[in-house]
This record gives sequence, structure tokens and C-alpha cells, in this order.
Amino acid sequence: MSWTSTERYRIRPAPGGLALVQELLNTRAVPPYGEDVLADGDGGGRWLRDVTSAWAEEQGWPDPTGEPRTGDLERVRALRERLASLMTGEAEQVGAPTDVSLRPGLDEEGRVALIPVGSPGEWLEAAVWAQVLLAQTDGTWQRLKLCREPACRSAFYDRSRNNSGVWHDVRRCGNAANLRASRARRRQQAAEGPAGE
Repeated sequence: MSWTSTERYRIRPAPGGLALVQELLNTRAVPPYGEDVLADGDGGGRWLRDVTSAWAEEQGWPDPTGEPRTGDLERVRALRERLASLMTGEAEQVGAPTDVSLRPGLDEEGRVALIPVGSPGEWLEAAVWAQVLLAQTDGTWQRLKLCREPACRSAFYDRSRNNSGVWHDVRRCGNAANLRASRARRRQQAAEGPAGE
């Protein structure tokens, strides 16, 4: 399956269903990689149709019901922000349940699957929350991270052995952060004057 929003950052997709969550998070605009995929109705609607149809086909599930409706893109953008705040530990506790529908079904191997239903926006939200729940259950959720570089914040899957990655691209984002830190240290040293004064 092609994950166009994630691939534009030159990032390997996360394994399994976390790739769907990562793809949604990576629809944000981050120069120089590209604009917000969900910014306008045409491009956002096309992305929503493509990603839900491809994910449904890969999972062997029925497609979402109909074309994206009014409010679907707004719903998906709100989901994207809520996921980002969940990943940074800034999410508020849920006072009321999210309005999504998941129906139990069986996959080809006879395992229970939670199958999303509804319009494309509802379908995607249900699918994403199901994948977050599964990732939290199997312990992979903490490996999906937002790049620590403030100008980036792309979502990447940390494949490091000790789960210590903080940048989606060490050369680009890591070097920028290290350069800023080095400059700040030099400014601090210059402000303090030569040693021994």
C-alpha cells in the first residue's frame, strides 16, 4: 500500500495498522515537504477516499459508505490534532465518547477484527482509533513519535533498539537542533566573558 503523506517525508511507514495512524498525522503541512493534504475539499476528499479505500481493501473490509460528506474533512483534521496531542501527552481526558462505529467481524484466519463503518470521515476515525487501541495493547504505540524538531513534527516509527529516536531524519532535523544548541552555547559563553574574569 502506498502512504503518500508519509513517503513525502522520506520516512518508512510504521508496521501494520500504525502506518494508517502515521499517514494521517503526516498530512500536515511541513515545508519543504509539502502543503497540508487536508487543507482543501478536493485534495482532502481525494486523500480520504484513496486512503480509506486502500486500507479497506488491504484488510478485506467493506469500503466506507458513499462519498465524503460535509464535515468529514473537519472531523479528520480534528482527529489529527487530537492524535498529535495524545502523542505529546497533552491530550485531555475523554469526557464523552467519540462518535464512531466499529463492528466485530472475523478475518481470514478466524481472528476477531473491529471493522469500521460509516461515511469516509467516520470510517477513518473508527479505523484509526482501533489501530491506536491495538498498538497500545501490543506495546508498539510508544514507538510512533512526532519529530522533536519544532519546524517539522512529522510522525515516524522509532526503530531504534532502545526506543530513543527523537528526529524523523537525524541529518536534517537532528543537525538543525544540534546547530541551534551549539550556537546558544557560544552566545552564552560570549555573554559570560572569558573564563577567569
